[in-house]
Amino acid sequence: MSAQTARAGLDRRDFLKSTLAAAGLTALSAAEAAAPEETRRGLIDVNVHLSRWPWRRLAGDQTHTLVQRLRQQGVAQAWAGSFDGLLHKDLAAVNARLTAECSRHGGRLLVPMGCVNPKAPDWEDDLRRCAETHRMRGIRLYPNYHGYRSDDPALARLMRLATELGLLVQLALVMEDERMMHPLARVEPVDTAPLAKLIRQTPGLRLVLLNALRTLRGQPLTELLDAGEVFVEIAMLEGVGGLANLLARV
Repeated sequence: MSAQTARAGLDRRDFLKSTLAAAGLTALSAAEAAAPEETRRGLIDVNVHLSRWPWRRLAGDQTHTLVQRLRQQGVAQAWAGSFDGLLHKDLAAVNARLTAECSRHGGRLLVPMGCVNPKAPDWEDDLRRCAETHRMRGIRLYPNYHGYRSDDPALARLMRLATELGLLVQLALVMEDERMMHPLARVEPVDTAPLAKLIRQTPGLRLVLLNALRTLRGQPLTELLDAGEVFVEIAMLEGVGGLANLLARV
């Protein structure tokens, strides 16, 4: 997880520079900007998951425990997806459970981010339910777990429809250190090379890259940040002086 500091009206580089003091990033929509003052002053963690990681137990994988830990760390809002979305086929049920769990345990703290797989049958219905039934602010995508590439036309259509529905899009580049992967479930990182073109072709798209900084650095990162309204968070940023080095390059 990564602690994100809520700030309204920042450009991408101001966004990154704010991490020196706050150890995080955020991407605020108009809805978040209108949030209560105590939320805007607190931390926003944009990379939280509920339910169970499929291959082992994790600390905080029960929602009430996770909520307690987040509040202890000063998190005022947490954008939450569900680990169930990685492998479950019935994403409508996954999203319904996620919405109920966020409401049951989180109050204003947990903000559900629905899962959509553009290669699944009736995925457009899943997307519309996220926006219209569950009133979600955004969706979370896992291309490498759902079997499509970042240059797949289905992803381009999903991005376009999500933008038309006013949904922010989160895209997870990796979910786990490759050294920790189960030998029967090895998953390659998402190829980011086609994303800049896709972003430029989707006016109004708001894109947050999750777990990006394990594999995305330097010119490829800068190109994506310059392509549109694109943000990254720092959950997998590693190395001595990693944050300072990142800020020096973007």
